[in-house]
Amino acid sequence: MDHLAFTLGGLTALGGSMGYFKSQSKPSLIGGLAIGSAYAVSGYYFKNAEVETGLSIALATSSLLTFVGGRRSFATGFKKPVPLVLLSLGSIGLSYYAFKYKQFYL
Repeated sequence: MDHLAFTLGGLTALGGSMGYFKSQSKPSLIGGLAIGSAYAVSGYYFKNAEVETGLSIALATSSLLTFVGGRRSFATGFKKPVPLVLLSLGSIGLSYYAFKYKQFYL
């Protein structure tokens, strides 16, 4: 579970940084680093066998990313690639961690 958390964290932090360097968008940088950091923290908890805490953080982070990506995708008519990437990454994380939650707790 920690591999996906670290991967999603790296991708979102990289994407936010690219948004900042490309168009000087401070919200992209702050959002990308915040979401990336939250995924990294969940990966840290997974790695240290604190699955419940890591799963909670990963689910919350994936839900937030899915919501933001979905809202931005809807606003742009599903035509711009960046919101679709956010929606896709969030959906992948949300699906995987919801499956793991169900597997462990239900």
